[in-house]
Amino acid sequence: MVAQRSEFTVSNTYPYNRSNPIRWIFSHVLRYKFFFFATVILYMTAWISNTYSRILVGQAAAEIISPTAADGLLKISLAVLFILLLDSLSALGGSLLIETIAQRLTRDSREELYISLLGKSQTFHDRQRVGDIMARATDDMNQMNFMINPGVLFISETVMGLTIPVIWIATVRLELLVVPIIFILFYIFTVRSYSRRLNPVVNSQREAFGTLNAGLEETISGIEVVKASAQEKFEREKFRKNARSFRDYYAKQGQVEATYLPMLFYAFALGLGFLHCMLMYQQGRLSIPEIIAVMGLLGTLRFPIFVSIFSFSLIQLGIASAKRVLHIINTESDMDENASGYTQPMKGDIVFDNVSFGYEDGGVLENISFHVKQGETIAIVGQTGSGKSTLTELINRTYSATSGQILIDGVDVNDWNLTALRSQISKIEQDVFLFSRTLAENIAFGAPETSKERIEEAAKEAQAHNFIMSFPEGYETEVGERGVTLSGGQRQRIALARAFLSNPRILILDDSTSAIDSATEDEIQKAIMRAQEGRTTLLITHRLSQIRWADHILLLEGGKLIANGKHEELLRTSDQYRRIFARYDAALPPVVAAEPSV
Repeated sequence: MVAQRSEFTVSNTYPYNRSNPIRWIFSHVLRYKFFFFATVILYMTAWISNTYSRILVGQAAAEIISPTAADGLLKISLAVLFILLLDSLSALGGSLLIETIAQRLTRDSREELYISLLGKSQTFHDRQRVGDIMARATDDMNQMNFMINPGVLFISETVMGLTIPVIWIATVRLELLVVPIIFILFYIFTVRSYSRRLNPVVNSQREAFGTLNAGLEETISGIEVVKASAQEKFEREKFRKNARSFRDYYAKQGQVEATYLPMLFYAFALGLGFLHCMLMYQQGRLSIPEIIAVMGLLGTLRFPIFVSIFSFSLIQLGIASAKRVLHIINTESDMDENASGYTQPMKGDIVFDNVSFGYEDGGVLENISFHVKQGETIAIVGQTGSGKSTLTELINRTYSATSGQILIDGVDVNDWNLTALRSQISKIEQDVFLFSRTLAENIAFGAPETSKERIEEAAKEAQAHNFIMSFPEGYETEVGERGVTLSGGQRQRIALARAFLSNPRILILDDSTSAIDSATEDEIQKAIMRAQEGRTTLLITHRLSQIRWADHILLLEGGKLIANGKHEELLRTSDQYRRIFARYDAALPPVVAAEPSV
């Protein structure tokens, strides 16, 4: 099993072997050892019974030619009936068990992928296309299911359907193995060549499907932008191009499958086997009943040869899909949850000591140093792209600093238990995300066991109670995906209520009142003033009223901290702050530089 770094892990999970796709799948199958070995035994029983019935048919022919007893044919007929009934029941039981294994593999591997995605860092998710992830979690998982049943089922039919009849033929006359063995050698050589040609095609096919699905998801998610920009024709052509690529790989798969030669070789083998029997009959070394039995056994080879064309395609598609899924699971997170880390209640003292951060394509923050004391309110201002939001994302380790040190209560954030760290920090962003659940469930997202009374209290603090109660179903109102059925201001008030309910020690407000009218903002500011008592609060805002009542103001420009101080002090000492403040001030009527009364 490959060791993983993760922001979130589940204890006592099954130890799957993730070293390569085949071992990973096999470890999933072996989780249900009883089902697996019972399936093998049942299918062996089915094939032994099925092929032995051909031997009995040969014995029936001998009984017809040279009767040994008055009820000889009756006994053989009853034996054939019993054997074929055993064949049917064994095959039925094997089919039930292998379908059970297939469905459980799909369930377990999908859960494993989901848990893995929850544990990935934000940096990982920033690099992924949601549509491609969805393709791996749905269609690729289905391909893995089909690989087990009917893929592995057909493979077992092929293996047992080739070996067991040949063994029975050997019991009739050993020299009759010449033709079947030559045929099996040709079959193995042909299948290896077929698999080598098919493998790159099915791998490309799965990647093409991921690209198709990712493009579709992006278009649907951004449908408002597409329509506003009148880009329907462009998106349609892009989808058509991706769909054509996916179709072409399917056509290539069909071309490879069309050159599958074992059925042709089987026809030659059947004819040569019959010729061999005739020659031995002429030499007096083979009887008619033996010929009937041998030709019956050779006839059973047709089905396993026929289904092998489908089985190898399903196996290759399943392995290609497993490779795509396992790649996501095995991708290490940029940080781990540090399960044994610091877990004490947080006070809220924050220190940035010469902190720098950058993505792979360039730096964002450079040599940032400041100190926020417990319970202080800090306003962070600056031009768009100056690194304000990124700075706050380093506090809860959404991203890890490239260099320098961030201390909370004197403890490096890297030494905190990640769950303990994030559960005591709440962040409300401008683009609020709500789930397709009830309003009550969205408010209580961080504390699902919260009482209805406490939820309503938090909603009242965030000035959300009145508009919630205006809905016919109140707090049980279902909101659409991402909260699209609510206005921007309503979504932000729900997010504020969620933050108040979680009772964080550090509260981060990233332009969180931008979509709220002035009257409502005044009420919410009062609620925030009450909520931030005893908490450390970081404000990213363009609102003068919020900037002015901050204890300190951080001014960022180009990823650097160029000024730090109180509002009046920065007006006197910082030209950049005066320019920014003047631009904000020009858009609003003059405001007396005093904190709003509570």
